[in-house]
Amino acid sequence: MRRLWQRLSKREKGLVLLALIALILVLGRFFLLDPFVERREWVKNQIEIQPQHLAKNLRYLAQKKEIEGDLEKSRGELKSLEAVLLAGDTPPVSASNLQEILQTSAAKDGVQVITTRVLNPEPMGPFTRIPIQVEVGGQLEQVVNLIKGLESAEKLLVINELNVRSLFAPAVSRAQTGAAAVAPAQNLRASLILSGFVRTPAGNPVDPTRGKSGNGKLPAKVTEQN
Repeated sequence: MRRLWQRLSKREKGLVLLALIALILVLGRFFLLDPFVERREWVKNQIEIQPQHLAKNLRYLAQKKEIEGDLEKSRGELKSLEAVLLAGDTPPVSASNLQEILQTSAAKDGVQVITTRVLNPEPMGPFTRIPIQVEVGGQLEQVVNLIKGLESAEKLLVINELNVRSLFAPAVSRAQTGAAAVAPAQNLRASLILSGFVRTPAGNPVDPTRGKSGNGKLPAKVTEQN
């Protein structure tokens, strides 16, 4: 390098020195000046933001009692809802409780429960909807009273879908029987989806396979109609 330097002319040596100075300036800016400027800007921003954070925290501290009051109120409302939820720690047990409520209401109104089928539970935030599909039979007034009784029950019950069909049999005419023809009372078959609700255990998500029907297969998805 020494011999190479000695061979260079004064002009070439000047150009080399200028190149070295330029390289040092570029490296100095890249490794020293830019990080220093960025650090300075960050410190400046922090100085401007910290008072805002402090003021925000002070506002929260001033609202501590109000927030605690709202929290206790929410807990009380949630506690009051437990009385209208279905019993049971698991969806199958809760579905059984819902079937018992249905059977009791049907027996009270003289309605025959023909079939019941447990559908898949559906998570809804902190609650889980427990639906069952039911087919009942009875007179018009009996079925109407059953639906009214379910919707006004102590538990929170919702009828998501209702399909009604008539089993009316026409009376025989007076000319054929020779007696007064009296039309029999109209019989009805009603198919409905009845749902109740339970609390979803924390850290214990609902397993949809627990809502299987008796044949071991998942029931087909039912479209809800409001």
